[in-house]
Amino acid sequence: MKSNFRLGMLSALALMVLITSDVASAHSTIRWDTISLTFPNGVGTVDAGGSDYALADNLTTIQISGNGTFSGLGEPVTGGGTWATTGPSGTAKGTFTVTAFVRFEPAAGSLPPGFVDKIGNGSDTRSGLAVLRIVYSDGSKGSLIISCHQPVGSPSGIFEGIIATKGFVAFHERVPPVPGVNANRTTVPRRSVVSLVIETGEFI
Repeated sequence: MKSNFRLGMLSALALMVLITSDVASAHSTIRWDTISLTFPNGVGTVDAGGSDYALADNLTTIQISGNGTFSGLGEPVTGGGTWATTGPSGTAKGTFTVTAFVRFEPAAGSLPPGFVDKIGNGSDTRSGLAVLRIVYSDGSKGSLIISCHQPVGSPSGIFEGIIATKGFVAFHERVPPVPGVNANRTTVPRRSVVSLVIETGEFI
């Protein structure tokens, strides 16, 4: 039953996390997004506003959509988004807020040549793993783990997507992206010199 449910999810979902970064400055802000990936006129185009999914042990799903920033240098984290759960544990939805930065481990990786990044500079995207603490609108607390496996040059051990906890439930099985389906994709993070953030407004 679990395998049938997973196959059904895979046929309807795809995920990408986007991480971007400009390493020109040690004082930088990193942005993460759950993204929308489309191909207008055959051109890969990255926009904010997509959704990622993960499964709990009883096949309850959590849907996460959002973005935010962190630096890991003592500056406040920002961001949040929406969540929704569906399955044997019941149906609920609301918003979440990022409350703390735990860690970020960058890795090699980039978008394919010719892709259009409408969030920021496509050359600033990176692969990597980010761990954040979050609070849900129903009062429960949890963690959000965002993993970005960029299509070009990423180490094979990195997965693409999110996993999350909410209270005592671990949504530990990510739903991977499926070619041709616009879901389950993320970018984490986009790093930018602080002045660039002000100039572009990308991270405000």
